[in-house]
Amino acid sequence: MAETKREIERKYEATGETPVPDLTRVRGVSEVLDRGVMELDAVYYDTPDLRLAADALTLRRRTGGDDAGWHLKFPVASGIRDEIRAPLADTLPGELAGLVRSRVRESEVVPVVRLRSARDVRQLVDADGTLLAELSVDTVHAERLPGGAVATWTEIEVELADDTDPAFLDAVEKRLRKAGIGPAASASKLARALAETGGGPRTKAAPGKPGTAGAAVLAYVREQVEAIVAYDPGVRRDLPDAVHQMRVACRRLRSAFKTYRRVLDRERTDPLGEELKWLAAELGVARDQEVLDERLRARVKALPRTLVLGPVRARLRFRAVALGADARQQALTALDSARHLALLEALDALLADPPLGKAAGRDARKVLARAVRHDHDRLAGRIGHALALDPGHERDLALHEARKAAKRARYAADAARPTLGKPAKRLAKRVKAVQSLLGEHQDAVVARAALRELAVQAHGAGESAFTWGLLYGREEAAAEAAERELPEVWARASAPGLKAALSR
Repeated sequence: MAETKREIERKYEATGETPVPDLTRVRGVSEVLDRGVMELDAVYYDTPDLRLAADALTLRRRTGGDDAGWHLKFPVASGIRDEIRAPLADTLPGELAGLVRSRVRESEVVPVVRLRSARDVRQLVDADGTLLAELSVDTVHAERLPGGAVATWTEIEVELADDTDPAFLDAVEKRLRKAGIGPAASASKLARALAETGGGPRTKAAPGKPGTAGAAVLAYVREQVEAIVAYDPGVRRDLPDAVHQMRVACRRLRSAFKTYRRVLDRERTDPLGEELKWLAAELGVARDQEVLDERLRARVKALPRTLVLGPVRARLRFRAVALGADARQQALTALDSARHLALLEALDALLADPPLGKAAGRDARKVLARAVRHDHDRLAGRIGHALALDPGHERDLALHEARKAAKRARYAADAARPTLGKPAKRLAKRVKAVQSLLGEHQDAVVARAALRELAVQAHGAGESAFTWGLLYGREEAAAEAAERELPEVWARASAPGLKAALSR
């Protein structure tokens, strides 16, 4: 089984003659323990065109030291990475292969660099002997594979121990800087090795002529495609919010294809939109279940104990576990499917050879402003239709359709923000408020259906259905409150001049 370790470290330039200063002068350090020199031998793997390196991921098989095995590192923030470790084996473990699949696709990962390091380790401990950080002086010999150029260098690495305040690294760095030791230019050993032995991955050129609608829309499309790829391993790792963010990226991209259909040819984008709809739906089962579970638990928690009759919490937990496991497996099955990989390849092909329409070469401000206004008008029609209906099932359906239109209008404004600036930002904010209110209404509608099902199950098991009925009534009230509030919130999102400002 793979395990994950959060790695917080900083790297510094050094030579073989660089002396390490006295670090007991750093506040909190009582002693520096010399742990000797260990020999490390690591082979780094990537696709021939270095797709992992392009996204700052590293995949290696390392022997030597106390953590020999396969290591896959994902960047989290500057100087912070999640390292996922798997036992030493001759071939790449399946779990790690899954985590790189959205980037690797059907390509084979091959050895690209071998790093052999002599690591001189010092441990920084406090007065109680608790480890604060580990400093190592690494003498590195890099070789490009197969049989390519070589490079050697020395660097200093300081890695924070678990539970140590990250501010401790600032204190260590201050001491190192006083000794003339500055930060390393490369974020990782692999990045430096690639740069010094033949070059790293190619930079992605911005498509389209600057200032045109094509360039603006394609930049947004690329951003969403990269998000879908990046959140794939997060979903597999069951990271918080990963499913939601990947699903949002699918929706944003699909929405962009519809909103900017005069910029990108629909003959190419419509089929992709259908595939994005499929992927979002497969992911949505898990996300929707998660949202519903959180809502129902919060509703029960808010009730006085005297109104919680029967095994209400236990039934909710049972439902969450039973449905949640199935939903997660459905999402993972989709990510492992040939259909998902084909979608990623098709999105890459679209960016490599974009199907530009007639409006692509026109001024971005005019084209994008017109598209945003069109989606806002579409939303106005949906809301007007819903509010004209009597309360009930048909109105609920119409409000749900209005919610979808609000998302599309908001995403259109978000995509236009780099071009249209504050007016697009202001419009997106107002429309988001409408979307959120309609989302609250829809969540209440969905919750009522689940509560009715739970009440039927409780009654069939001989339990009291009182609490479920009470919660049902509260969800009815929540939906009604959202409907009453909608005209006022919509009035702010459709204020005179809000759309007109887009063209100024």
